[in-house]
Amino acid sequence: MNTFGKKFTMTTFGESHGVALGCIVDGVPAGISIDEAFIQSELDRRKPGKSNLETKRKEDDKVSILSGVFEGKSTGTPIAMIIYNEDQKSKDYDSIKDLFRPAHADFTYWHKYGIRDYRGGGRSSARETAARVAAGAIAKLMLSAIGINIQSGIKAIGNIKGSIDDFEYAKTSPIHALDKNYEDKQIEAVTSARDEHDSIGGSVLTIATGVPIGLGQPMYYKLDAVLADAMMGINAAKGVEIGEGIKSATLKGSQNNDQISSLGFKTNKAGGILGGMSNGDTITVTTYFKPTPSIFQDQHTITKEGIETICSLKGRHDPCVAIRGSIVCEAMMALVLADMVLLNIGSKMEHIEKIYS
Repeated sequence: MNTFGKKFTMTTFGESHGVALGCIVDGVPAGISIDEAFIQSELDRRKPGKSNLETKRKEDDKVSILSGVFEGKSTGTPIAMIIYNEDQKSKDYDSIKDLFRPAHADFTYWHKYGIRDYRGGGRSSARETAARVAAGAIAKLMLSAIGINIQSGIKAIGNIKGSIDDFEYAKTSPIHALDKNYEDKQIEAVTSARDEHDSIGGSVLTIATGVPIGLGQPMYYKLDAVLADAMMGINAAKGVEIGEGIKSATLKGSQNNDQISSLGFKTNKAGGILGGMSNGDTITVTTYFKPTPSIFQDQHTITKEGIETICSLKGRHDPCVAIRGSIVCEAMMALVLADMVLLNIGSKMEHIEKIYS
């Protein structure tokens, strides 16, 4: 499936080394102010080549809106956007066209389809996430109009985990670090992995504030379930936690319950979600990314014919995919919440009466 969402939907297209990639965003309400500069700024946050802590592939990621916008406003029709690839070096992948790169999707794509685009991973490449960020920017514009704000940052690089969640600081950090006290050590870990021709994993904390009570569709389209689906669908994501997540399994009910006062919840171990619906508190999602599988060390693998061989990679790759992945996490949360907002309109007759009375 290449489409995400039910009412507010995103369909992406394109490959890492193809002519272009892009998205079609459907279900966008008419009348949203479409700030093209904001959409571009979101893509600029994700684009490669900004520092030596990222892949050296240079892409401007200039987005063009093809439809769905007139005189700066959404028209209610599908918004199509395209981003042209400019810095492909497909020859770097000639040596691996007949073998499977360890920890990549090569093996499964080949066996599923009997054909694969080996140039940079084709459709399975994280390059596709540029289209998600463009679509997520449209969702953010809709959400900001009703006071919902989404932020993210790097919580940990490898085993180096920060203890402070400063989202304003993350905006200034080259690795989107949430804790300035651990930033240098986290950068050192990424640099060390890169210099050793290796890679390293990391985790991203994404939050949403200003979320009204009741977003989510029980039983089978719960907010937390769809958020987990959205984050796990990002390249290299291997785990997702809502609120306390795994830690909650080690607690007693008296420790884990968020008690309620007249002013609201006293704690937020639930991560802003109860019964699959938002409870009005801050939504917190932690996404765990594996080390980038493209490393410049010899590794054992097999060819398409099953012959054992050595994989020696060339190319340009992120030493830590979590860094740029944090921007994608924001986009996916925005898409989920925009979808849930539209679905929630029909939850009460009073909502419908306000529109049609």
